[in-house]
Amino acid sequence: MPKHATVQDYVASLPESLRETAEAVLPVIENALPGTGAVWHGHPVWSLGPAPGKSPVCFIKAYKSHIAFGFWKGQSLEDPSGRLTPGTREMATAKLRSPDDIDPDLFTTWLTQARTLTS
Repeated sequence: MPKHATVQDYVASLPESLRETAEAVLPVIENALPGTGAVWHGHPVWSLGPAPGKSPVCFIKAYKSHIAFGFWKGQSLEDPSGRLTPGTREMATAKLRSPDDIDPDLFTTWLTQARTLTS
């Protein structure tokens, strides 16, 4: 995937099905972490530090058939839904295959927890 200057550029470059999913999850993320999103290592990341990638909280990353919605400290999040899949180190992700996979209340809970863990 080519390099993008902004989160909006990244999302605009996605195939339609992935773009719709990304566009649907962005307001949930932006509501919890306003003004903290930037492209870092080729995909959107929301961080609490002074520069992209400093104290990262969450990210989205497009794959062929889904958007990964992930958290750097995701394995420490309470997830009664069981939707988060553990990854490397402390990370965990949820796969978003369509806008229907977005649960604003659940995702806001995750984002609030992740922000607290990162602070």
